Parts: sequence; C-alpha cells; structure tokens
Amino acid sequence: MIHPPIYATSCLFALALLGSSVSGQETKPAYSPDRCELVPLPDHQVSFQIDGIETTRWHFDPQYPRPFFFPFNGPSGSTLTRMGHPGAQNHDHHRSIWFAHNKVNGLDFWAENTGATIRQKFWYRYRDGNNEAIMASALGWYDAAGKELMEQDLVAATIPLENGEHLLEIQITMRPAKGQEKVTLEKTNFGFLAVRVAKSLCEYFGGGQLTNSEGAVGEEAIFGKPARWMDYSGPVTVGTGKDRKTVTEGITYFDHPENPRYPTSWHVRSDGWMGASFCLREGFTITADSTLTLRYLLHSHSGSHDPDKAAAVAAEFGRRLGFEMGKSKQAHRQYEVWRIGGKPEAEE
Repeated sequence: MIHPPIYATSCLFALALLGSSVSGQETKPAYSPDRCELVPLPDHQVSFQIDGIETTRWHFDPQYPRPFFFPFNGPSGSTLTRMGHPGAQNHDHHRSIWFAHNKVNGLDFWAENTGATIRQKFWYRYRDGNNEAIMASALGWYDAAGKELMEQDLVAATIPLENGEHLLEIQITMRPAKGQEKVTLEKTNFGFLAVRVAKSLCEYFGGGQLTNSEGAVGEEAIFGKPARWMDYSGPVTVGTGKDRKTVTEGITYFDHPENPRYPTSWHVRSDGWMGASFCLREGFTITADSTLTLRYLLHSHSGSHDPDKAAAVAAEFGRRLGFEMGKSKQAHRQYEVWRIGGKPEAEE
C-alpha cells in the first residue's frame, strides 16, 4: 500500500514535469538555438554567423576612419575580400567592404587622412533568427572638428542559401544630422558601398574575372556603365599543407530595382575592386524631408559567374521588402527592426 502523503507529492511532481503547476502556469519551453546569429565581440566587432560558422564580421573601432566588414567568407570558408590594395599603400583605405563618399558638403570621406570620419554611434538591435540575422546601427559622418554632417542608419542581414552560399543584404538611409538643413553629395565615381576583393580574385593580380549583368567582361568594357549587378569571381585557396588547393568562388554585387538611378553605374578596376557609383553622373541633395535610402546585396557563391543563378537571386532580391525600425514594446529591448509589411516582434 502507498502512503497517502507520498502519493500526493508524487502526483504534484508529475504534473510539474508535464509543464503544469497548481497555479496553472506553464514551464518555459526548452531553448532552441537560432540558425542565424549575431555575436558581439571585444574591440568593437560583431560576428555574423550561420550554423555557428562566421560569414562576415563588422568592425567599428574608432581607431579606424570608418567602419567595415571583414572577412567576407566564401562557401569554402576562405575570405573573398582583403584589407588594402595588393600593390599600392596609398589605397590602404580599401578595407574589404566599406562605406564612403568622395565629396559630402565639400569634404572627402573617401581618402585616408582628410580628417573626415564615419563613426558608429550606437546599435539599435541585434536580431537572431532561423531565416536571417539582422544588425541595425546608427552611424555619423563627421568633419575634422567633430561636427556631424550626416546620419546614416545601417541595416545588415546575413541570409543562408544552399551548399554554404550566403547573402549579405545591406540597407542604408542617409539624412542631415541634427541642426543641418541639407547634405550635398557631389558628382564622383566614389561612393557609397565599395568592395575590395581578395588578391586571387583580381583580374590583374590573380586569376579572376569581372562580369556584369549585361554580359560585358573586364574593366574596359564595364567601367562607368549601368548594370543590374556586378560579379568578381576567381580562384580561392583553401586548406593547409599537403591539403592546400584552389576552388573557384566569387561575389555578385546587386543594385536593388527600387534604388534611385537604378540600374546604377559602376566603378570597377582590374586590380580588384568594385563599387556602385551612385553619383557618377550627377550629384544629389538630401534634406530632412527627403532622405536617401539605398539597398544592396552581396552574394557569396561557389563557381564562376552564373548569369542564370544571378538573375534568380536578383529577382528574389527585387521582391524582398526592405527594413524598418521603431521603438520596441517588448521588455528589455529599446528598438526593434523588421521587414516592411511584417510585424514588430512584440506583435508576432
């Protein structure tokens, strides 16, 4: 015979294990990790990861004149970008994947030692998920005296694809800084988003090739021409010692069809870089009532440039809605970021 008090205790314990209690509360569900994650690191860095594997890393240490992404890894795990030019020290401002512009209110934010800087002021939100991980941050563009001229909201998302390929989706919104009536962007080849590829991907220094969406190949045929996307592909070295070998990988860089001046003109070089030149034809003025939002996409892919695959990625990018942000209604969160047309996390 079972003693009654022990029987009653056993029943209560069994109910607790089933996720219930006397008060009717349910136990917290077991933790399940998100596939896509952002991991803040020391020294002003954020690691973008898919399945625990780093795809890229955001660097915003104030020791640098502007923030940047490095590395930007291919499906093999080797970086497809590099820090600086392979043969010219005066191009050390080419930091992998970065934001800059040659002339903002007459100031040079492109070159290295002009005193003009871009700084991350704060982050709005790091949002993990199974389909994408999203970072939203606020950047400021400052003159040599530390006066802020322009504010930039940055949203960057890492998105998994099949066979280790992945996307880095970028949305930037520029507005005059507080107290500024307008920001004047002058005509220039340089700005806003630039990519310095790995040495082996270069046409000149390695075995790579530049190709655009219109089928043109090489710097001479592509420079200054409008295109829906640009691709830099070539050999990448993987492994060590006797296992060292080369594989072919690349980066396809897409302009979004809703961007002003789409399809953008491109500044490209055989020495290994490509950039969407928003102001190549003419300048642009930003006001508080007329901000500028641009969306770009970088596809880390296996193999050489495949126009059919690129067209499919471009079509999907064109259909995908951008991002918006707002104050969070959830506990312990100040801001939220979500896809336009979707719902903030607090309403899901």
